[in-house]
Amino acid sequence: MKTRVRGIGALATLTVMIIWLNGTFGAGKTSTAKELVSLIPEAHYFDPEQVGFMLRHISGLPEVGDFQHWRPWRGLVVETASQVLKYVGGVLVMPQSVLVEQYWEEIRTGLREAGIPLRHFVLHADEITLTQRIESDVVDIGARQWRLDHLPKYRESFTWLSREGEVIDTAAVSPSEVAKDIAAAIDPTL
Repeated sequence: MKTRVRGIGALATLTVMIIWLNGTFGAGKTSTAKELVSLIPEAHYFDPEQVGFMLRHISGLPEVGDFQHWRPWRGLVVETASQVLKYVGGVLVMPQSVLVEQYWEEIRTGLREAGIPLRHFVLHADEITLTQRIESDVVDIGARQWRLDHLPKYRESFTWLSREGEVIDTAAVSPSEVAKDIAAAIDPTL
């Protein structure tokens, strides 16, 4: 699946692709994703959480603490991304923490089988920085404790995450700078 994209360099005749921003809460995934969309020609922001929010409206699904535990979420994220790329082309920038290795393998395999190239970046910061960012977030105060409670899971997952993705330390840099680094990794001419 090819699409013509404005610009020069590697993205000028880019095959559609996904840039997945992984990492725990407070690492800067959403802010970086929004910055990144403005830097990459024909990039589109897609939040996989929206698929989970949709599934929450379906009666009869088992109670889980995280919608990622529903197998349909993982399959629908892949299918939705595939359908969106077929429709609009370009690059999907997807910020989403996936801390269960098996779930990541399902998503990665599904995207590969759909023929969609994937660049997986893990946005990382030390625990003190992450805690400060989570505690100072005034946008979603209700999620604060849930996010703090997931820091140990991120710590446990970091070994496989760093093997599966390109790690970028976000502790001392702004989301804008992280986005520029990712854009340059995708296409050095950007």
